[in-house]
Amino acid sequence: MKNIIIASTSTVHGTDYLEYLLDELKVFFKGVKTILFIPYARPSGISHDTYTEKVKEAFSKINKNIIGIHTSNNPVLAIEKAEAIFVGGGNTFVLLNQLYKHKILSVLKDTVNKGTPYLGTSAGSNICGLTIKNTNDMPIIYPPNFNALGLVPFNLNPHYLDPDTTLKHMGETRETRIKEFHAFNSQPVIGLREGSWLFVKGDSIVLKGPLSARIFEQNKTPYEVQPETELNTLK
Repeated sequence: MKNIIIASTSTVHGTDYLEYLLDELKVFFKGVKTILFIPYARPSGISHDTYTEKVKEAFSKINKNIIGIHTSNNPVLAIEKAEAIFVGGGNTFVLLNQLYKHKILSVLKDTVNKGTPYLGTSAGSNICGLTIKNTNDMPIIYPPNFNALGLVPFNLNPHYLDPDTTLKHMGETRETRIKEFHAFNSQPVIGLREGSWLFVKGDSIVLKGPLSARIFEQNKTPYEVQPETELNTLK
């Protein structure tokens, strides 16, 4: 049975790394001693080691150990044997490219589908969707294709921002870009605002956190859903 948290972000403005989620993660990772961390997204280009140390510091607050997958000689086995898995944010294209490079995308999907707890933030959430075509990141590297884990039957747009009417110009809005996506693609997209997450348990997909999410479906007017809404009918 799938057991997944798909979070818009790792850090809500004004708080420490993962601080807003720690109480939730205490429950989510109950009984887990060590979490396998996948640092491939490398936010701001930081090293795998530096990223892993940052994650270790955060999880030490709830008494969890962290091991970076980059330290393993056999990343496939590391995933298969993991008690739990965390994939952090950064650049989604870099992350997905590394998953393909190390030939671990399919084993990661299978392992999570079998019930190993999975936490994704930002880029680590983007890859939970069918493709990464709704990421906000620059394509600084080209993965073999844009197909992702497909743990949920739609795409994600973490860090979703509403239009700022106080600005004279801010380029295309997120909503405009998603509409452009739907001119060529049919899968729904969930705009996840900062501080919100999806909790996936088996076939259930529920919006959590303090804010609504914006739902985009091809040939439909975008609409809002409130926290605690069940989203498993989106396909």
